[in-house]
Amino acid sequence: MLQTFDSRNTDLQININGELFHRNVAGISPFDSAVQGGDGVWEGLRLYNGKIFKLEEHLNRLRHSAQAMAFSVIPTNEELTAELTKTLQANNMEDGVHIRLTLSRGKKITSGMDPRLNQDGNTLIVLAEFKSPVYDATGLTLASSSIRRFSPDMLDQKIHNCNLIQSIMAKIEATASGADDALMLDSRGFIAETNATHLFFVKDGYVCTPRTVACPEGVTRQTVIDLCHEHDIDIRIKDCTQAELYRSDECFCTCTMGELPWVAQVDGRTIGTGEKGPMTNRLTKLFRDFVATAGTQVV
Repeated sequence: MLQTFDSRNTDLQININGELFHRNVAGISPFDSAVQGGDGVWEGLRLYNGKIFKLEEHLNRLRHSAQAMAFSVIPTNEELTAELTKTLQANNMEDGVHIRLTLSRGKKITSGMDPRLNQDGNTLIVLAEFKSPVYDATGLTLASSSIRRFSPDMLDQKIHNCNLIQSIMAKIEATASGADDALMLDSRGFIAETNATHLFFVKDGYVCTPRTVACPEGVTRQTVIDLCHEHDIDIRIKDCTQAELYRSDECFCTCTMGELPWVAQVDGRTIGTGEKGPMTNRLTKLFRDFVATAGTQVV
């Protein structure tokens, strides 16, 4: 699975600290913390019919991550929303849009790791692209990665930070093995997530997903959990093993960029019948129905 270029994005206007730049000239300083050390936080958001889905939840997660990383100043949700709206309006965007919102610690007075060198305020980047859900409908293949997700005593994965090397290394392994994405375990050997998504599987009519011990608190993940509770679907949140996944009846992932893509194979093992299952279809419909009526109007 490789994303392709959408020609509608040829002349994107990118928002950097409130100013709009054509994609070909947009840039940040080599002294910026995001460049120097991945020292920033980010969110992926999706625009449906002029509304950003779960906007407050995403902005709150951004704020919580920035607080955990001891950012001295964090824009308010109202300030962030205003910049999102400005960017979407500048690009005439109303639907089918994915937004990457990045907040770094800002520019340093000289190269170095010490946050006290950041004396120029944060850097805020709003990158909005026309982008349909990135996974196709044929079913994903996953391959287990040798790269383990950090446990909280190493680096708490609830800090949604810009250093994605773990995910990139796992993705390289998955690509080399011919899979779409990587299945990643935690330090104890339980399933954490994939390199880009949260994981759910279905067995004997119940839905199961790993605890957020070694993965972020996913907004789409939580939406699916809430939909299960609302519609009396048995949902179990627990430590999950590879063997449980291999013998499951269905499997799907959740993420803002891809919504609820289904999984056909894991480590060469066909999941269930090898087709998209009834529970996955049901939850996909419930999710899309919910998306159609939810969200915060921004354009």
